[in-house]
Amino acid sequence: MVSDALTIRPVAPDEHEAAGALVVEAYRTLGDEGDEFYEAVLRDIGGRVETGNVIVAEMGGVVVGCVTLSIGQTELSEVEDPEAATIRMLGVSAAARGRGIGESLVRYCIDEARARGCRRVRLDTRTSMASAQRLYKRLGFHRDPGHDWSPAPGVTLVAYVLEV
Repeated sequence: MVSDALTIRPVAPDEHEAAGALVVEAYRTLGDEGDEFYEAVLRDIGGRVETGNVIVAEMGGVVVGCVTLSIGQTELSEVEDPEAATIRMLGVSAAARGRGIGESLVRYCIDEARARGCRRVRLDTRTSMASAQRLYKRLGFHRDPGHDWSPAPGVTLVAYVLEV
């Protein structure tokens, strides 16, 4: 019998390709198609583990979610704030959505940031990702409009921050 228990843990080296593909597919299903450069960034789990923590959610032996957490100031940080952790590139497989996996991954990141002595957790999300924004607000994040930005024409990222 396969368990539906959710396990949150660091990505294993043999899962890099599958985790990267999951994040790309998650972004595509949320309307983020056509950006080949960013898809390459999303897919590059091996590159992210060099400077950040890549965390996966596993259910029934299958990776169903992935997120990257940067502690302090790293090349993954989008805001200059050495006392913050930054959540990046959260994705949950379309087949596993609605089961609290995204929330579990974000809560793991918040707990890890707190344990590592960070004062804040930061993240950016696309304006089109309304369900993610509802999740962040429910978990206590608040808008940080002074750090909104646009990485490419037609793409607006809205910033959120949580004091821990």
